[in-house]
Amino acid sequence: MLYPLPAVLVTVADRSGKPNIFTAAWAGTVCSDPPMVSVSVRPERYSHGIIEETGEFVINLTTGRLVRATDYCGVKSGRDTDKIKDMKLHLLPGEAVKAPLLAESPVNIECRVKETLRLGSHDMYLADVLAVHADEAYMDEKGRFFLDKAKPIAYSHGGYYLLGEKLGTFGYSVKKR
Repeated sequence: MLYPLPAVLVTVADRSGKPNIFTAAWAGTVCSDPPMVSVSVRPERYSHGIIEETGEFVINLTTGRLVRATDYCGVKSGRDTDKIKDMKLHLLPGEAVKAPLLAESPVNIECRVKETLRLGSHDMYLADVLAVHADEAYMDEKGRFFLDKAKPIAYSHGGYYLLGEKLGTFGYSVKKR
């Protein structure tokens, strides 16, 4: 019942360079220093084997414009179809990993697996963040990400939801007036 969750698109590339993309809703920040993230993947997923083989992946944040691709990449398998071609998505080369970046995503997080936790239905990959790319259109002059401009999506109990309304800032509840 820990909902909503970020719906992210994860890109990978096998040793030969063949890319794939899949949707994950079980991803998140686990540490800020050093920067680390996690993503949980079912062992039967096609990309699970690629992550096991290469130890690399890219987490690509999703937006309202990517909701159809996000759903499609979660229900179709890279074993059977080229989801990148099917959804007319565009890839960019990573700087720190061989896995590609999703050009349509406002934020791309390049990751290298540090540890794998075999947990049951999913394996959790704890990964070091090697590089972060953010579309300048969503950044302010101080280098902060404008969530409301990006219009990210979240996943909850089978539905996709648009996020973005700012309700306050950290510490506003105790700020002196």
